[in-house]
Amino acid sequence: MTPRAGIVVTGTEVLTGRVTDRNGPWLAERLKELGVDVAYTTIVGDRPGDMEAAFRFMAKEGLDLILTSGGLGPTADDLTAEVVGRFQARPMVLDEALEGRIAEILSPLTKRWPNLDMDAIRESNRKQAVVPQGAIVLEPIGTAPGLVVPPSEPESKPTVVVLPGPPRELQPMWSEAVETDALKAAIKDATEYRQTMLRLYGIPESEIAETLRAAEREGLELNRLEITTCLKRGEVEVVTRYEPAEQEVYDAFEAVVRERHSNTLFSDDGSTVDQQVAALLRGSSVDQTQTIATAESCTGGLLAARLTELPGSSDYVRGAAIVYSNEAKITQAGVKAETIEQHGAVSAEVAEALAAGARAKLGADVGVGVTGIAGPGGGTEEKPVGLVWLSVATADGEPLTRSVNLPGSRADIRDRATTVAMHLIRRALLHS
Repeated sequence: MTPRAGIVVTGTEVLTGRVTDRNGPWLAERLKELGVDVAYTTIVGDRPGDMEAAFRFMAKEGLDLILTSGGLGPTADDLTAEVVGRFQARPMVLDEALEGRIAEILSPLTKRWPNLDMDAIRESNRKQAVVPQGAIVLEPIGTAPGLVVPPSEPESKPTVVVLPGPPRELQPMWSEAVETDALKAAIKDATEYRQTMLRLYGIPESEIAETLRAAEREGLELNRLEITTCLKRGEVEVVTRYEPAEQEVYDAFEAVVRERHSNTLFSDDGSTVDQQVAALLRGSSVDQTQTIATAESCTGGLLAARLTELPGSSDYVRGAAIVYSNEAKITQAGVKAETIEQHGAVSAEVAEALAAGARAKLGADVGVGVTGIAGPGGGTEEKPVGLVWLSVATADGEPLTRSVNLPGSRADIRDRATTVAMHLIRRALLHS
């Protein structure tokens, strides 16, 4: 039977939303890569009773493995190791060798801040070196060690893997945890899975739901696949996980998607539109690289930020002009005052002028203009909140221009506008 796992993210700051959980999703992906089913992800505060309740629930559900993140620091509310020790019926003991290694990690602090309370430092050092008896210690990346804690009774479950909260410490430590005999034993019956992702743009998620029904009407046994759909940043992601023996079923399903959505399926290998735009701009050689620049009003530089998120973007991104006011549109992007007066700042004409201005002012091969009404105020019956005009100018002729009416909050509209822009850039590059 495929092993099952749960993830317990600890920390009142995560529970209350002050800090966004990045560890739970990351660990879930790593478990799936190992062929382990993730049954539950739970976030609990820094309360021992709540942590223990989460552990007991997952044990009652028969999970083979529990991963925790957070609660391994030197302060009084960092109690994860102690709670796990109690849950696994293992007494807490001082690991003197670990205490020494943590002391070495802390020693530079004493040189940098000579007035530190050394008694408090030593007490913190000692606290982090107290671990459940029989636990496998994962070497600290910061000052907090990780732990792999098997159940105290042979053949019992679950095994608990205790990891620190900071992702920069947790992620490399996970690689060490995977190599331990205790974790390998807990997931010894892991199933090999294949996972694919199809990305579509320009359709609602309900269209994919109908495609699934159509595939079943054609006789496909979709129950042999694990298919999940998700609307994300204006795109529909279709993720399918299946065992190798079901490859034929998956191929038939993908063929149905291709047939029904040939105009909106833009990625069959999981690549993002950002990656595709980067590849198109970079070209197959240095001589074929095209440069890009933006002139942005309502997005305020978010499109330029997205274009520069990928490493190596300096090869093709020339720069951006944030032209929020009409004066900035005129002076920085070369939009004519009469164009704004005649058509308004949010119009096809101004978007095209911004694209041409970005291209000319920054000496780029491709120029992008974005102007719109992000709200919550400023909309009219003729030009409501959410209206955004976008244009992409290239050397090959007429600009590619379109308008969209985007739903949601101000943040949603601004973010979704960047997705529309990326797909417009992709389309322009493919036809240039």
